[in-house]
Amino acid sequence: MNAVKPIKSVDDLVKAGLATPAHRAALEAVTARYAITLTPEITRLIDRADPNDPIARQFVPDAAELVVAPEERADPIGDHAHSPVEGIVHRYPDRVLLKAVHICPVYCRFCFRREMVGPQGLGTLDAAAMEAAFDYIGSHQEIWEVILTGGDPLVLSPRRLREIMKALANISHVKIVRFHTRVPVVDPEKIDAALIAALKASGKTVYVALHANHPRELTMEARAACARLVDAGIVMVSQSVLLKGINDDPAILADLMKAFVENRVKPYYLHHPDLAPGTGHFRLTIEEGQRIVAALRGQISGLCQPTYILDIPGGHGKAVVSGSTVQATGDGCYSVSDYRGGEHSYPPA
Repeated sequence: MNAVKPIKSVDDLVKAGLATPAHRAALEAVTARYAITLTPEITRLIDRADPNDPIARQFVPDAAELVVAPEERADPIGDHAHSPVEGIVHRYPDRVLLKAVHICPVYCRFCFRREMVGPQGLGTLDAAAMEAAFDYIGSHQEIWEVILTGGDPLVLSPRRLREIMKALANISHVKIVRFHTRVPVVDPEKIDAALIAALKASGKTVYVALHANHPRELTMEARAACARLVDAGIVMVSQSVLLKGINDDPAILADLMKAFVENRVKPYYLHHPDLAPGTGHFRLTIEEGQRIVAALRGQISGLCQPTYILDIPGGHGKAVVSGSTVQATGDGCYSVSDYRGGEHSYPPA
């Protein structure tokens, strides 16, 4: 079955054979709280004969999302604690997040910003807020890198992207601009000459961080979109989330990382799932994650090895899970060291 338009409702899911009428009430309750969109490209990838299809699990809502664990929180990695002005997160000295838009082409069911994105979320920064964000970046000489995230910045039009890059081009101490996106995978035709040209600015090195979690996401169309970006001189890296029932298998993870490298996308981060509300059914234990990542060592090229990281709840930054920064303390709890040397409990007390 080929979808001709995005799926945006439970009715659309039922018509596409991705949900049954019997589940309508529960799914309506989920989608009333968390956004839903599946692009035609993603809908076509789903194997309806497989009740545990790893593509469907990522994008089709599930009643399990209504189950919220005590340790889960609306802002699991502490964006708000480090937001000096609207749209900016300044957690590390030399880089900031610029959240220009809170809309995505698809909505991942495990998203750590699921309380902030979508039609019911924080929206797109208006002109005044964007100007204030650029003023903040310009007034902080230590900011070397600006990371556009959200939301997915590549849902913006080439015109809007050009405006952002023009503003950043005028800030001389910013040298690196990074875009975090799913668009090359979920809407590959959008990666055209106009969009690619809009990502460039004089004096800036541009990176695109591609989010994909399963090797099936890297279709021929997605690979061609990545090739267009790389051939234009844009460096690509990957980010993935280690997810129960999707890629929690060393063989699947190895295939994904090899596919990235084959397409000139350097494996970068493999995230331990964050404590976002209603996402417990996706989370492994840290020990399970460590075993899976350790199984990659020696089995695949060093080019294919991602860094397994945990975002410390509360806004304390990232810790390398496979290193000495994460130590078990018993009963499923851990002591985690942040980059400043602070110690934190995980899950939080």
